Amino acid sequence: MKTAVRVVSEDAEQVVGKSATGTESLDVFHSGPATMEAVAKRARRDGDELARNYPNVTALLSNVAAAARGQRQSTRTQLYGLANLSELERKLIGEVLGEGEVAGVVALPGGSFAQLREAVLAGIWRVRIGSDPTHEYVEVGAIPQIVQRAATELTSADFLIGAAPDGAMNVRAVLAEIRARARVWRSGMRAHVINLTLLPMSVVDMAFLQQSLGNGPVQLIFRGYGTCRVQATGVRNVWSVQYFNSLDDVILGTVEVGDVPIVALAADEDFEDSAERLQEIMEAYLT
Repeated sequence: MKTAVRVVSEDAEQVVGKSATGTESLDVFHSGPATMEAVAKRARRDGDELARNYPNVTALLSNVAAAARGQRQSTRTQLYGLANLSELERKLIGEVLGEGEVAGVVALPGGSFAQLREAVLAGIWRVRIGSDPTHEYVEVGAIPQIVQRAATELTSADFLIGAAPDGAMNVRAVLAEIRARARVWRSGMRAHVINLTLLPMSVVDMAFLQQSLGNGPVQLIFRGYGTCRVQATGVRNVWSVQYFNSLDDVILGTVEVGDVPIVALAADEDFEDSAERLQEIMEAYLT
């Protein structure tokens, strides 16, 4: 198995790991029949009271549903701040949106982090800046803006290729290809993908590759039937994408030169579906 290329700090990985395994929110669509029945009973009992007592929640979620209906991968994301909501209102929004399989962390200047989590509805995200719950918002889009901004503004435009250490095989050639592609890549161009799994890369190669590309500010974790980790390197528009098996071994590792890897993005067809599903949840909870 290939050795994983780790391009974020251990602290950042701990943050995203905790976010990815949180269980407090209610996942309406991935729960079993017993939970679904409980949700239905709660909706019948509390729906009118919730709508009457929490109009801010109703208004915000209605706006989110409307935004998702018209959203596309290529259009600018739309943000809805939660600072003016009470703790109970934010918790209710968390229950309605649920927690999906995608979580992430963005390392910010000054040592703080932005945590993000996709809802059970693709293309709808909750983002928190730092530890203050009032610095939190719901965002509708293919990927939160903060991911793209950090990957662009907190990375280097170029990098040097030093002398390879003893035991290296092909890393200098791979680095030269990455550097050449990164220099000419522009927004709108197709991503260039290098499949590291198919290349004869030694442990020394992989370590020198990580050292040369450096640590990036973004890490995204996808947990479903397996795990996928998408990480920004320290070089602008260069990403590490790794798929893991149940033993946490890398079964496919690539380097992508381009925009945020497509595996991390909500697709156009996801937005309309998410808008319809959110409307259904709102009708159950808040009407």
